[in-house]
Amino acid sequence: MHLILLNNKYSIYKFKNECVLPSWIYSSDFYSITRTRDEISVVASETDLVSDNIICNKDWRIIKVEGPLDFSLVGIIAELSSVFKKKNISIFTISTYDTDYILVKQKDINTGIQALTEHGHTISLEIIKASD
Repeated sequence: MHLILLNNKYSIYKFKNECVLPSWIYSSDFYSITRTRDEISVVASETDLVSDNIICNKDWRIIKVEGPLDFSLVGIIAELSSVFKKKNISIFTISTYDTDYILVKQKDINTGIQALTEHGHTISLEIIKASD
């Protein structure tokens, strides 16, 4: 599998379910919002604009599975997470229509990348395209 390490650092934020999300989330190069009956969880670029009513877990990096992936594929997250489990590395996963994303703490990223490479996966750095 080919994987891409995104350049920036990200945070996982927890908001109360009834709150209005701050505008800085939508300017992040990557963001994911999940709302349940109990909470709103957001993954977005790290920021210092966090107030006391926002729970925040910082210093995450994102590894993207190069896609798009077909819905018939099975076990992608299971395969990748087993590599991290063997190294005792905690992960946070997000799936979209086209692909999967694995968040790994910055302190564990080098060990994680080495483990993935040892298991036959290739990893490249994200290439930012210049705007026209």
